[in-house]
Amino acid sequence: MRQASLKEHERLDDLMKSGRHIIQNTQEFCFSLDAVLLAHFPRVHKNDRVLELGTGTGVIPLLIADEAARIDAVELSPVMADVAARNVIMNELEDKIFVREGDYRAIEQLYPRESFDLVLANPPYRPVTQGMANKIAGVARARHEFTATLADVVRAAQVMLRFGGHFAMVHLPERLGEIIVALHEHQMEGKRLRMVQPKAAKAPNMMLIEAVKGANPGGLQVLPPLIVHEADGVYTREIFDIYGMEDAL
Repeated sequence: MRQASLKEHERLDDLMKSGRHIIQNTQEFCFSLDAVLLAHFPRVHKNDRVLELGTGTGVIPLLIADEAARIDAVELSPVMADVAARNVIMNELEDKIFVREGDYRAIEQLYPRESFDLVLANPPYRPVTQGMANKIAGVARARHEFTATLADVVRAAQVMLRFGGHFAMVHLPERLGEIIVALHEHQMEGKRLRMVQPKAAKAPNMMLIEAVKGANPGGLQVLPPLIVHEADGVYTREIFDIYGMEDAL
């Protein structure tokens, strides 16, 4: 790993993955558990060409870089695109990860159609009419659909995927109905679904879904829920494993 050069409001975090670290800007959106879970959800193959829509700091490409052949990452915010590109350089992954500043609502202007085997997205969760927007602009854009809607992200994935390619997304359980409909309208069908619960006795607050372009309807595999915390608030064994913290048990 190359030495990090931090700018104002930036910090360096350990990813606990292949010796990699990540620069984050505290005035923008810092990644959280949802991005880590998404990185571990789909099956990534060594020959896969992967696209992430809205990469933020570039955490997901850094986490899956050992598994894929090539990862392209699109980011609308110039500040975040700069951070993501610097993270690639710092971790010496310029031959594997390619960050591009751009708007995935016009994805055809960035890449040829049907160029990817796998598309990933951790999009804004809430319509702008729901909930209070964060006072920090970068955080607000990441959480609310100011710059891209659910339909926008699903359409971008459909355009970029080859026939039979996979689309994986993390989102809110309350929007599952909308998501299934949006996928179907864009020639994709949900095939794997996993709810994420903060504790075993709590309702899910996140979900992971994987769809296949050109697949027949039906056949959705609903996986056992992923429990984040034990009753005493400690991470479950599965979360420790995902974070690469097996020794903490």
